[in-house]
Amino acid sequence: MPQIKYKRVLLKLSGEVLAGEDKTGINIQVLGTISDKIKEIVDMGVQVAIVVGGGNFWRGRRNGEQMEKTTADYMGMLATALNALALQDAIEARGVYTRVQTAIEMREIAEPFIKRKAIKHLERGRVVIFACGTGNPFFTTDTGAALRAAEIEADAILLGKAIDGVYSADPKLDPSAIKYDEITYQEVLEKDLKVMDSTATALCKDNNIPLVVFGISDPNNIVKAVKGEKIGTIVK
Repeated sequence: MPQIKYKRVLLKLSGEVLAGEDKTGINIQVLGTISDKIKEIVDMGVQVAIVVGGGNFWRGRRNGEQMEKTTADYMGMLATALNALALQDAIEARGVYTRVQTAIEMREIAEPFIKRKAIKHLERGRVVIFACGTGNPFFTTDTGAALRAAEIEADAILLGKAIDGVYSADPKLDPSAIKYDEITYQEVLEKDLKVMDSTATALCKDNNIPLVVFGISDPNNIVKAVKGEKIGTIVK
């Protein structure tokens, strides 16, 4: 069996990742490639939970729009459920059992989130996909990922992003930005680095959950991350 560093992980994916070059909706090829890598790490013996965002369907209030914040956030939560069901379908098509658990009750399509049930699924080799964030407005899916990771006692959060790690500034805007191989949560907060939102960062820090940040443009980085290979940035 391949050497793995993390036995139980929570993989955080943005909704935009699933859209690929389409920018909106779900790109079936991208969805399939990511699902292939999820199956690969499950076959390696890794227990996998996933939190996925909804930005490929809904980005909330933008450009001065007047929609009430709570309504906009609930719409975003429903968008994450769409992505969770798409992931479930793609992963199960590859022979891996899954369960979708939601923070907002929708019994006809998913289980409600129950910690003990989620852990039992993981122990039985099922991929658990958490949808609808925390179930509360004013909290992002980053915070939902940090919360679920703490609840299931994950060994690490794997954060697949558009850029390949944590930088001192946005490398697209500042060519002199420095990439960190390793950084502490305290430094992330003090430097106001946009890795996750501050609530999620503080939650990871308080619960001592390592965060592996890597570029998801190469989905094989998911496999490298669970093996503990040197990619991206480790926040701890």
